[in-house]
Amino acid sequence: MKKNTICIQGGWQPKNGEARVLPIYQSTTFKYESSAEMGKLFDLEAEGYFYTRLANPTNDAVAKKIADLEGGVGAILTSSGQAANFYAVFNICQAGDHLISTSQIYGGTFNLFGVTLKKLGIETTFVDADATPEEIEKAFRPNTKCVFGEMISNPSMNVLDLEKFATLAHAHGVPLIVDNTFATPINCRPFEWGADIVTHSTTKYMDGHAMVVGGVVVDSGNFDWEANAEKFPGLTTPDDSYHGLTYTKSFGKLAYITKCTAQLMRDLGSIPSPMNAFLLNVGLTTLHLRMERHCSNALKVAQWLQDNPKVAWVKYCDLPGDKYHDLQQKYLPNGSCGVMSFGLKGTRADAEKFMDNLKMICIVTHVADARTCVLHPASHTHRQLTDEQLVEAGVAPDLIRLSVGIEDVEDIIADLDQAMNA
Repeated sequence: MKKNTICIQGGWQPKNGEARVLPIYQSTTFKYESSAEMGKLFDLEAEGYFYTRLANPTNDAVAKKIADLEGGVGAILTSSGQAANFYAVFNICQAGDHLISTSQIYGGTFNLFGVTLKKLGIETTFVDADATPEEIEKAFRPNTKCVFGEMISNPSMNVLDLEKFATLAHAHGVPLIVDNTFATPINCRPFEWGADIVTHSTTKYMDGHAMVVGGVVVDSGNFDWEANAEKFPGLTTPDDSYHGLTYTKSFGKLAYITKCTAQLMRDLGSIPSPMNAFLLNVGLTTLHLRMERHCSNALKVAQWLQDNPKVAWVKYCDLPGDKYHDLQQKYLPNGSCGVMSFGLKGTRADAEKFMDNLKMICIVTHVADARTCVLHPASHTHRQLTDEQLVEAGVAPDLIRLSVGIEDVEDIIADLDQAMNA
């Protein structure tokens, strides 16, 4: 099926007499007729459900829909985007390991990698996403286990050169993990450009209505773990917690996502509730329609800002002349997303006053849903970073992040105009 059809028809395929709409399996546990049947589930020798912390039919249907949208072999829902990025990395990294990440990423992820993972003995080297391959090459070490980047960085709005990073990662026998939250699989499928693992904060466009926090990890099934067996013993050597089972030998292309489910979710438990998965599925049904409107509205708003004498600069890769326009045309030819950043002529206080003057557009700690919203990252999402780290993450003090919704674009522009004039 095409992506637009998968949004509506994917994931849940009812059998004769079953509910047409995905049911909410609001149950922690599942009944079996014999102890032997249950035992096979615990040994990963049979498919099925026995406890919602590991898997649930509602969650699995939604995960399958997202995997199909991205073109992957499997996926697992998590309770947040932060959990998804943590699981994606921790599934193949352990104490003593190293990863490379672009520095232009969401502030929470920057802190996760730079502070929390460091406490677990996993070191991160941050590199400029725009650096040359030769410069990035210097960051690799013998214990490097993965490379991470955001397809469209939040909030700096850089576009990742997927082929450049995939080539570098694969040359060193490690996978490329890409956070595809802003682009969504509607506008870009990183697997088609060499990425191996994709993550999302489903809280954003996939939900689209600011109703439920969530995340997802999607596996392409393309990375050859056995060819790099010495780097990934967790996947290629026996797991004592499952009676010596080896994931690559038992599950093939599903090795990575099976380990993520059977080991990490079992032990860490960041599972979303079936109700949240159900609501996420409602949002996914219209994802293809909303992304088209987000992008068309955002381009008109970006053009208006660009022509406004009160605006110092606008960063939106769909604009001709933007630093990342060529990469946008290559990887996101149908549009990037509805999020942009800009700065006003004036002081940081002027930026805050402008936001306070908005009437319809709200100041919220959120982005990428149906309603237009605005945020000042230096004062909000990135306030834990030093001035030096802000610059490294591409967050200028005057940067205003604007997430353009699906309202009438003339109303969005009118609110921006009156707030600037005030």
